[in-house]
Amino acid sequence: MDTTPRRTLRLLPWASPEAKPCFLITDDGGGGVSRLADITEATQLDMGAQLLAHADDLLPDATEAQLRFLAERLTEVLRDILRVAESRGRRAGPGLSFPRLPPP
Repeated sequence: MDTTPRRTLRLLPWASPEAKPCFLITDDGGGGVSRLADITEATQLDMGAQLLAHADDLLPDATEAQLRFLAERLTEVLRDILRVAESRGRRAGPGLSFPRLPPP
């Protein structure tokens, strides 16, 4: 039986300065970068939930400028959440596929 740790490729919840995906090669989920990625994912999901609640409150009486600003923020949050979903799907196992995200 092979007891060598299995190395995996994890999509991180941030992009490079050139807007390219960042990956971590790891043989466990407990390293410092993995923990930072977990915290970042949780923060991104929480921010998405908060923004959605704000949008619900804002939409009935929003000005055009407010709607544009809201749409821009919702787009950013959606991009982050899709990256989290793709990363978690990859770690969940084979058979899941996600469309490539367009650059910001």
